[in-house]
Amino acid sequence: MGPNGQLLYGNDIGRGLRPQLLDLLKGWTPKKNELRYDKLRLSKDRFGDRRFPRGYNKPLDQANTQEIRLLAAGKAIMQGNKQIGTLYVGKNISYNYELFNWLLYIFGGLAVLFFGIALYMSHIMSRRAMIPIIQSYTRQREFVADASHELRTPLSVMLSSIDSLEMEQTEETDPFVRKLLVNMKDEVKRMTRLVSDLLLLARSDTPEYILHWEAFDLEPHAQMIVESMKNLSGSKQIDLQMVASGKLEIEGDVERFKQLLIILLDNALKYTPSGGKVTLRLSLNASEINRKLIIVVEDNGIGIAEEEQKQIFLRFYRADKSRSRQMGGHGLGLAIAKSIVDAHHGTIDVSSTLGEGTSFTVTFPAARSR
Repeated sequence: MGPNGQLLYGNDIGRGLRPQLLDLLKGWTPKKNELRYDKLRLSKDRFGDRRFPRGYNKPLDQANTQEIRLLAAGKAIMQGNKQIGTLYVGKNISYNYELFNWLLYIFGGLAVLFFGIALYMSHIMSRRAMIPIIQSYTRQREFVADASHELRTPLSVMLSSIDSLEMEQTEETDPFVRKLLVNMKDEVKRMTRLVSDLLLLARSDTPEYILHWEAFDLEPHAQMIVESMKNLSGSKQIDLQMVASGKLEIEGDVERFKQLLIILLDNALKYTPSGGKVTLRLSLNASEINRKLIIVVEDNGIGIAEEEQKQIFLRFYRADKSRSRQMGGHGLGLAIAKSIVDAHHGTIDVSSTLGEGTSFTVTFPAARSR
């Protein structure tokens, strides 16, 4: 092409393309080593009934056209210091473009395939890696359950023997012996409770953990538990009260509900100083469609630090270890309470402020989840 854009000479693939090619090149002054990518749309109407030029016989689209891609380069033609024209060269790269597109799809598909294979293999390998861990955990759980079960018999024998020795005491019995028997009896009872707690937790970890579901009224059972703990609260001069809103008809395991109330009340009494107050509140929400039992145990005791409230349901965890040892706990009570709540498809939450008190809120579905 001349300096003014006029066509001096052309050798294109078809004269029907020349107007489009000239439009593409119009106004383009190529720089050194500059390449240009362009698209052309070939029309059957432009070529008439003749076939498209060689290499352009791809299927036509709905508009009887076909798009091709060109790679073009240009070089200035100089005569001395004067530019007398520009040589433009173009090459059809449609095939290469489509080839790279197909390769992209193929590699993308292979990437997805290999990702799926890697994901599947990682799943299999992780399951295989978990087998010894699961087996070890199962053996540990079985050991705790078996050991706890086997320890109950000798502890029962020891307790019976101590009771027999106490019955044989007379007024002439050495006071040291009396005190020794009392201490032994307390320790055996403490160990018996610990073994029972461990056995219950071991059973709660197994799929065979069975609850004896039945419909019952919780109010009289709760009243009986509160009355049985009046001696403990009275000895510490703690005001223990129960507030219940009539009959509390629910479905669940009666013994486990009683154990839950005992754990929460005993925990509140342990950490409430003399002159304090512990209140048990029982109620059913008003909804008839999704009735829920709400149990609240609140006290004005020492409270629990905020950073420790999420950990108090862990086994053997104690917020204040020195105080807990003085109280005689093992850090299992709240873990057992959590397992009972979970087994009944309920929730347990705690809110507490140091120096002001603690409130445990337990929510159960009143009817068994089918």
